[in-house]
Amino acid sequence: MGLVLLLCLGTVYSWSIFVRPVANQFGETVTDSLLPFTILLVVFAAAMPFAGRLIECWGPRKTALLGALLTGAGYVASSWAPNVWVMVVTYGVLSGIGVGVAYGVPLAVSARHFPDRKGLAVGLTVVGFGLSPLITAPLARKLIAGHGVMDTFWILGVSLTAVMLCVIPFLKMPVSSLPAIASTASSDQTQMLPSGTRAVLSSARFWALWICFACGTLVGLGVIGISSPVATEVVKLDPATAAWAVSLFAIFNGLGRPTFGFLTDHFGIPKTALCAYALMALACLGMLTVGEGQTALYLVCFCALWMGFGGWLAIAPTSTLKLFAPVRYASHYGLVYTAYGVGALAGTLLAGRIRDLTGSYDGAFIAYLIVIAAGGISALWLGKLIRDSSKKHESHTASK
Repeated sequence: MGLVLLLCLGTVYSWSIFVRPVANQFGETVTDSLLPFTILLVVFAAAMPFAGRLIECWGPRKTALLGALLTGAGYVASSWAPNVWVMVVTYGVLSGIGVGVAYGVPLAVSARHFPDRKGLAVGLTVVGFGLSPLITAPLARKLIAGHGVMDTFWILGVSLTAVMLCVIPFLKMPVSSLPAIASTASSDQTQMLPSGTRAVLSSARFWALWICFACGTLVGLGVIGISSPVATEVVKLDPATAAWAVSLFAIFNGLGRPTFGFLTDHFGIPKTALCAYALMALACLGMLTVGEGQTALYLVCFCALWMGFGGWLAIAPTSTLKLFAPVRYASHYGLVYTAYGVGALAGTLLAGRIRDLTGSYDGAFIAYLIVIAAGGISALWLGKLIRDSSKKHESHTASK
């Protein structure tokens, strides 16, 4: 049920299908037509810390209900927007709050139900968010072709809300969730993990993870926003084929989540993070050589980029569970998730602005390579912090 809820919320990842129709509808540039998507991602991330507290106070079902209603209301209101700036408010702000409120609920529930395989459980749940464009991108394209872009927002808003209202009643915490989580680590080790907003924010490991997540999402969200335009403008694919390609990328985005969640469980956070960065770096290098007619190379590179980005949506929540006191996971992950908003704002604006200024996307991929290098350095820093913490714990245990 959590996967289905995230499948509905993940419709936002199909925005590249809307970029050109929205630009044509309002006579705006590519950069301006990316603004509703960009603002939604920023607001989505900003709402996450508050959503974590709502989950703790209200429980998962009431929190998810509020998020679903706000998300649907934003889509419906967008169908009446007279310009892209109003759509920034309706789609970007209203739906962004809704997605941010509801997103953390399935992750918190699955982590509580499967404390011994947190990475795999969270990865399998969040796969719905990544796989959403597999269904919603072709659906949105057909709706836009048949009903126009504005009516498409209304249709999606009503139908997605109806599906979410059907699955929300099934989301509930296990009766003995907190003892189950605590049992996965020794009591001494659990007590040493940072707990509470102030302790987490003052922790160096938080900022190392935050930078890693920001770098990964900056590249990933920037790529998602330009997937369809790159296909039509650089590789010269027709819109229907470009929409099909986005659906293919969604599969790899979804596969990246359980795959990297599994890797985080078995090989640790730093190694898995470096693996995700390496995959994305190779893909960016490949895109610097892509031109008209090179469909195969374009598909391989973007599949790798979407998979690497999907991996970060499993690495980050799993790392949060492992690095900080798990009993307040929802609130802690809300703080970590603010990195997603920073990555969204920088990634999408960077790609659109470079395209408008230079007429090419090559500069964006070069910038992404620099960001990936910064993320790799942060991953090495996080690895050192984890090793130092482990030595400190061993020393503390030996002294006792």
